Amino acid sequence: MRDYFELQLVMTNRKIKEAGVNPALGYFLGLIAFVLLSEYIFHKTEFAKYLVILACLGFQLRLSEKSRTDFLLATFGDKSKMKIRVLENLIISFPFALILVYKSSFLEAIILLLCSITIALFSFHSNLNFTIPTPFSKNPFEFTTGFRKTFLIFPLTYALSVIAINVGNFNLGIFSMSLMFLITLSYYSKPEEEFYVWVHANTPKSFLMKKMMIATKNSTLLTIPISLGLLIFYPAEYNLILLFLFIGILFLWTMVLAKYSAFPSEINLPEGIIIAFALSFPPLILLIIPYFYTKSIKNLRLILND
Repeated sequence: MRDYFELQLVMTNRKIKEAGVNPALGYFLGLIAFVLLSEYIFHKTEFAKYLVILACLGFQLRLSEKSRTDFLLATFGDKSKMKIRVLENLIISFPFALILVYKSSFLEAIILLLCSITIALFSFHSNLNFTIPTPFSKNPFEFTTGFRKTFLIFPLTYALSVIAINVGNFNLGIFSMSLMFLITLSYYSKPEEEFYVWVHANTPKSFLMKKMMIATKNSTLLTIPISLGLLIFYPAEYNLILLFLFIGILFLWTMVLAKYSAFPSEINLPEGIIIAFALSFPPLILLIIPYFYTKSIKNLRLILND
């Protein structure tokens, strides 16, 4: 079991080195970005503690996919597999729990640790045996596949907005809209095969523009029920609602461009740190978008005709 965690550390260090960053520096920068982002979230919304719990559990659910837990079972046996899963979840939950304790959310920290242990005891199928219909076309694939993987979160997000309107809590409504954008950002975390970019008869500029416009259309389709509800019941706050919509779309563009700035590799530590700093200080996004755009054009010129 110890060898397993040593191997995970070696693999993580290797990924950080491949990004051109010293592992020690990478961990330090990641920690700083995590703290700054946490402070920003707690400063902006009273529901930050629930967002922290949700983010942590989201990471842990990925580790509980059945194919992965079956591999651990076949390799280490049932008893060791259970110990590994519990330790993995506790390691992941530790920084999130520390943030909650620092913010005096002691009950939420305890709930997070208990949920982390509970999730480790179960396995979840990442693929279902039926096809979930989506409001999107098959092309591009990001929203279609992403929607099917996260569709259970959408009723909860819409329910939050309804609760916000019923109890007169405008901040909760803004939180639900922001959560919707965070979900869609995750759709662009994984790159497709180079072939699925090469087949497009586009220049790099037109390819990126098409991706960004479709991302804007689809994200607007998902958020419009929330934003319309807020505009109807909080007409005096229309400027703030539209501002959050605009910022959400800017971050979505940033994520699209970050994906292709690292293409054909995955978004790695450098891009992740830049995005984290943008979340901590949104005005930075006006500098980050041109930076990612330039890098994306350079990468795509190797694949698409310019």
